[in-house]
Amino acid sequence: MSKAQIITTVVVAIYAVVMVSIGIITSKKTKSVNDFVFGGNKIGPWMTAFAFGTAYFSAVVFIGYAGQFGWGYGISAAWIGVGNALIGATLAWAVLGKRTRLMTKHLDAKTMPDFFMKRYGSPALKTAAALIVFLFMIPYTASVYNGLSRLFAMAFDLKSAHAYEYVMIAMAVLSAIYVVLGGYSATAVNDFIQGMIMLIGISAVVVCVLNHNGGLFDSIHLLETVEDANVKKGQLASIFGPDPINLFGVVILTSLGTWGLPQMTHKFYAIRDEKDIKRGMIISTVFCLIVSGGCYLLGGFTRLFNTLNPEGDGDKSVISIINKKPEFDAMVPNMLQSALPAILIGLVVVLVLSASLSTLSALVLTSSTTLTHDLIRPASKGKMNEKKEFITMRILILFFLLISVLIAMNKNATITTLMSYSWGALSGSFLGPFLWGLYSKKVSKPAVWISFALGVITTSAHMCIFSFFPEHFESLINWAKKQPLNLASPINAGAILMILSIVLVPLISLFTKSCDKETVDNAFSAYDKQPEAKKA
Repeated sequence: MSKAQIITTVVVAIYAVVMVSIGIITSKKTKSVNDFVFGGNKIGPWMTAFAFGTAYFSAVVFIGYAGQFGWGYGISAAWIGVGNALIGATLAWAVLGKRTRLMTKHLDAKTMPDFFMKRYGSPALKTAAALIVFLFMIPYTASVYNGLSRLFAMAFDLKSAHAYEYVMIAMAVLSAIYVVLGGYSATAVNDFIQGMIMLIGISAVVVCVLNHNGGLFDSIHLLETVEDANVKKGQLASIFGPDPINLFGVVILTSLGTWGLPQMTHKFYAIRDEKDIKRGMIISTVFCLIVSGGCYLLGGFTRLFNTLNPEGDGDKSVISIINKKPEFDAMVPNMLQSALPAILIGLVVVLVLSASLSTLSALVLTSSTTLTHDLIRPASKGKMNEKKEFITMRILILFFLLISVLIAMNKNATITTLMSYSWGALSGSFLGPFLWGLYSKKVSKPAVWISFALGVITTSAHMCIFSFFPEHFESLINWAKKQPLNLASPINAGAILMILSIVLVPLISLFTKSCDKETVDNAFSAYDKQPEAKKA
């Protein structure tokens, strides 16, 4: 084992001990379902903002998205980080934060499916939403494990397939321990620590990568000289890059998507009071700008480290041993291995580990809570008390992690594809019904059902046509790829679904029967109450 690997091992071991210790300490204060799911509604703006940001970004962004879109768009990929900060954080907090906190507390809604049932007066909507959450969060979790494993493979020079699998299992065990023990309180405290690591880590990594080629301006100058069959000389260093239309699709998916994701909106349920929303918004925006902006700016320079073909035939592209195509998920690890001093590799591993475990904890907590509270407990017909619900949630966390690890074992599934289908289905189904449900009394049940169906059916059809059985749809795929907005891309498909959900819900509601007046009036009476006094 090299000196760098020894340092990395020690750093990761210390980090793991701290995370588990926090889980043990917070478990002593986690006595009820409310404590487990919301941290007793005692989480302040700093921890909530960091929980929001760390749930937002993981190995998916740092390894997968930064690698693929940095390669394709150059420094213009940094616009994705700007969009994440302004749309995914600032506007999300401003538009959803206060109203979500007030209405969910008034309705005593613990999950997004629970919100749909109580806001629209439909238990069937709750069941459908719970199934969508459980099914489509699994690919997202698998994508996080995929990214983590690739980074560990780089840091420890892991060659065998079994080593790759052992890394995923170890990460699943670590995340399971502190989430099962402490629930949301443990994840909130850990998220704050992990967020600080992310802020320091990404800043240090960006500086090292740029300095490797003489600084920012020299790196941009080198990027101007890069060209291949798909990119003209100079485009990768331009402000809007070689493909601004499809870049916009990535911005929409990764930014607007947070508005309809249960694990993100959950942060607004749990914040201490409405007065903390504004402070949380500012903190979250700055955090997202540094972390996401840094990741995508970093990714913009991957071609300076990944342009040589080891076979030496003059083809300037990264060659995957498996399929002889650019291997996007390997680009950032390759770049880090070249640009960083050995001692910083440990920091990067902990950086991505921090980002990923915080996202994993948010995902598994949301999934187990949804499945238990919205499906299993109603099916028990009153036979499940709070103690049994508490135990069931913890068991389902382990089950959810197991399934995700098994999916991630398939290394042929790229990180961006897994995440894009997950976000496309979830936010494509929920964004419109959730957003308009907070603002409009006229939203109808048929409009919500159509949004659900459109998100799930379209995403599933896209997966089958473009990912599972492409050999049967060659002519359709070729046509889709030739469109100005590449319709074969799961990213663009997800972005379109989100926009359609926002547009179609109020439009369909104009021609369909509104929900029961008493149910609607009860939900909106949440805004008639005086803001609660800030707790000491």
